[in-house]
Amino acid sequence: MTTAKDLFIITMAPKPDHAVGQGDLSLALAGAELIDLIGAGAVTVDGDRIVPGGPPAPDDRLLGEAAALLTRHTPDERIEDWLWRRGRDLAATYRTALEEDGELTRQRSGRLSFGSKRVEPVDTPSRRRAAGRWEVKEPVLAALALAVGIDGGRSDDDPGLDDEAVTTVVAAVHDAVMELEAVRQRRTIENSAFANLWRGP
Repeated sequence: MTTAKDLFIITMAPKPDHAVGQGDLSLALAGAELIDLIGAGAVTVDGDRIVPGGPPAPDDRLLGEAAALLTRHTPDERIEDWLWRRGRDLAATYRTALEEDGELTRQRSGRLSFGSKRVEPVDTPSRRRAAGRWEVKEPVLAALALAVGIDGGRSDDDPGLDDEAVTTVVAAVHDAVMELEAVRQRRTIENSAFANLWRGP
């Protein structure tokens, strides 16, 4: 399993009062992929730019797709641009892949047979691994989860991120999620103003 898949599984069981936005999650998943590519030596980070490295092909299919999408010409792509480009509908892509791999199952949300279905993690070794990383407050997973609004209850005594490149990616994810929220708020205000215009005084 990859950090992105672990993150997706963790977001399947959030607190009842918080639903993770698909756009937020997609941005965070793109960041998680980039962090795993850094760890695999497939890329390095120079300032806010992604520098493709050697040709190691990740074993994971989705991570392999991410590696294949890296920009391999100058100027090197900015991390923020990668998050938006790779992150487009990425949450849906991961959901489909995890369902196909038997990591997720559809559960009916109501007693009635025609009730809508929701997705839940299956009790597999992969789910237990993700839960284990979450329980020990693994810094990367916790930081990415926090970006999408899930607080793992980390304290000031918990170890932080000790890799500059990873820290840069996590910061870019937080910035992108905040930018997306700003867009949402602006659209809400514009839609409200438009509705008031049609209603009149």
